[in-house]
Amino acid sequence: MKVFLAIIFNILLFSCTQNPNGSPNLKEPSMFLDTIDGVSKGTLLRWELASNFIPSRPLDIWLPSSYDGAQKHNVLYMYDAQMLFDATTTWNGQEWRVDEILDSLIVDDVIAPTIVVALYNGGQRRNFEYFPQKPAAKLQTAFSDSVLAEISKRYGSDSTFRVNSDDYLRYMVEEVKPFVDGYFTVYTSATSTAIMGSSMGGLMSMYAVGEYPSVYGAALCMSTHWPGGFTPNEEIPAVFNAYVEQNIIPERVGKIYFDYGTETLDAMYKPFQNNVNVALEENGFVLGENWTTEQFPGAAHDEKSWANRLHIPLIFAFGK
Repeated sequence: MKVFLAIIFNILLFSCTQNPNGSPNLKEPSMFLDTIDGVSKGTLLRWELASNFIPSRPLDIWLPSSYDGAQKHNVLYMYDAQMLFDATTTWNGQEWRVDEILDSLIVDDVIAPTIVVALYNGGQRRNFEYFPQKPAAKLQTAFSDSVLAEISKRYGSDSTFRVNSDDYLRYMVEEVKPFVDGYFTVYTSATSTAIMGSSMGGLMSMYAVGEYPSVYGAALCMSTHWPGGFTPNEEIPAVFNAYVEQNIIPERVGKIYFDYGTETLDAMYKPFQNNVNVALEENGFVLGENWTTEQFPGAAHDEKSWANRLHIPLIFAFGK
C-alpha cells in the first residue's frame, strides 16, 4: 500500500507540473498502473503505452522491495520484457529471474537501489526493431534483403518489416524516459541509468549508448549477436565493428560490458567479439575499469544462462 500511494502521489503531482528535465508534461493519464502477478520479489507494474514511433505495446516497471517513493533509485532499462520475470508466461519456460537476483543484490547492499523498466519487443518485428539502423544502412541492399528475409521466415512472417531501431530509440528516450522520470522517484542522470539486453538486445544496448550517451551511462550487452542473422558472415559484423570504432569511445560512453558463452548461437561470437575488443582497446577503453568482456564456457544462448551470470553486469554498472 505504501508503494501504491507513493506512485499515485507522483502521478497526480506530475499531471500538474513539468518533469525535472523541463520537457512538456505527458497528458494527464486516464489510466492506472496495473499490478502484475508473476514476480516473487518487489512489485511489477504495467502501463499500456501508446507510442508515436512504434506499434503500441505494454510497458512494465519493476520496483524492488527497497522502493518506498522517498529514496531515489537508479534506473535499468531492459529489452525483451516478455522474458524477464515469469517463466510460466515465456515461450520456452525460462526467465532471467530479474526480480529475485536484483532484489537480492539490493538487500545485500551489493548494488545501489535500482528499478527496472522492461521494454517489450514487437514479436515478429523484434529483429527489425533491434537491428542497429545506421550500421544496417551501410550494408549492400541485396545482402541485407536476403538476411532480413531469412529473419522474417524464422519469425513466421511472409513479409519483412523495415528496420526501425532509430524509432525504437526515440520511443525509449522521448516517451518512456519522461514517463519514468516524472512518475517515479529516480535519478535521471546518465551515471544512474543503464541499458541492458541479450542477443539482438545486446546489439541494441550497444547502439543505444552509442546514439544517446548523455542518456545511458552504461550499456550491458550479453551474448551480443554480432552476425545479425542466423549464420556466420563477415559483412554484418564489419559494419557493427566500424560503428564501435567511430562511436563507442571513452569521451562519449561511460561504461560498456560484453559477454558470451560457448554453446548454441553463442558459439559463433568469439572471433567477432575479439575484433570488437581490439577496437575498444584502440579507442582507449581500459579493461576492468570502464569496459569488460567476459567469456562463460558452457553457457548457451538462453535465459537460464543469462540469469546465471546476471549479477556480474549489474555489479559492473551499479555496484557499490
